[in-house]
Amino acid sequence: MKGICCLMLHMLLVLAPCLPATAAQKEKVLLDTDMVEMFDDGVAMIMLANAPNIELVGVTCVSGNSWVQEGVAFALRQLEIEGKAVPVAAGMRRQELFAIERQLFGMGHDTWTGALERKEPDSWRAFYRKHYGQKPSSRPVDRHAVSFIIDTVRANPNQITLAAIGPCGNLAAAVRMAPDIVPLIKRVIYMGGAFFQPGNVTPAAEFNWWFDPEAAQIALRTPFREQIAIGLDVCEKVVFRREHYDRLLVTLGASGQAQLLRDSFVGKRFEANPGFTHFVWDVLVAAVLIDPGLITAEQTRHVDINTQFGPSYGQSLAYAQSGPAGTQPVRIVTDIDIERFWDTVNDKTYWKSAR
Repeated sequence: MKGICCLMLHMLLVLAPCLPATAAQKEKVLLDTDMVEMFDDGVAMIMLANAPNIELVGVTCVSGNSWVQEGVAFALRQLEIEGKAVPVAAGMRRQELFAIERQLFGMGHDTWTGALERKEPDSWRAFYRKHYGQKPSSRPVDRHAVSFIIDTVRANPNQITLAAIGPCGNLAAAVRMAPDIVPLIKRVIYMGGAFFQPGNVTPAAEFNWWFDPEAAQIALRTPFREQIAIGLDVCEKVVFRREHYDRLLVTLGASGQAQLLRDSFVGKRFEANPGFTHFVWDVLVAAVLIDPGLITAEQTRHVDINTQFGPSYGQSLAYAQSGPAGTQPVRIVTDIDIERFWDTVNDKTYWKSAR
């Protein structure tokens, strides 16, 4: 009997790595985002909130695609539809916005300038009521996003993956205010950069890191254990077409998220022009966190950001050899399994409201 018990114990130890993850083994992810409805930040958040191998510990909002107040409202509403009680915190507002630089130094292939295109709302609550025509059933936490990041990392040492899918203002402020958290962060994964191709918002720069290059440089030069960048080099290989839009609507069925998708910018464009195409940037970050096997090619380079105001302001730089002093190695994803990616996006596992 003793021999049988020892054999069974040995088999369990051998098989342990193959067993399903328990709740305690879930990847703890803190999503730092310039939130929008559905594609792309919203879809990324929803997938992470519902993924069985992910624990979404919080959502921190930063200005970028949206103003912080808008982002908070968007995050709360989409989580309400999913029935998810995930903490949401309002974060940094960037004041020094250089919209004129595109006139001075050239425009990229994307005319989008995010929050710069709209007046900043007075409050998240006022925006929520106006946008959704109803009162919110939840509210953000009573803490600034930077404090939320610091407190969450300290409470979960060596466990937090920080997914920075917007400008890096919150993350940069957190590591400056509390440098003790740097070795406690498991890893940082960004949606940002254009390393081996032109930018989108200007000929040199990708939007997220162009919006606040100084913050991006602080984050990228911080000696985190691991940094991963999903930039335009891979994002612009994953083209969002009408067939993908229609497929997702079928997946979502009669859920509230389906209506948000129809009412969104991309939904309206697809309905008006079936030949319209788009990209899904931030969704790639969520998909890779859920299924790392999606990555089929990557390069590790020392990465930096040009913070000198001029034609290359906000440009991401990748050095094959040692880069400037202070730069850190970053895993730059260059290819993913695209068919597997779209299958993941349409898996109802990640859409609780559609089940």
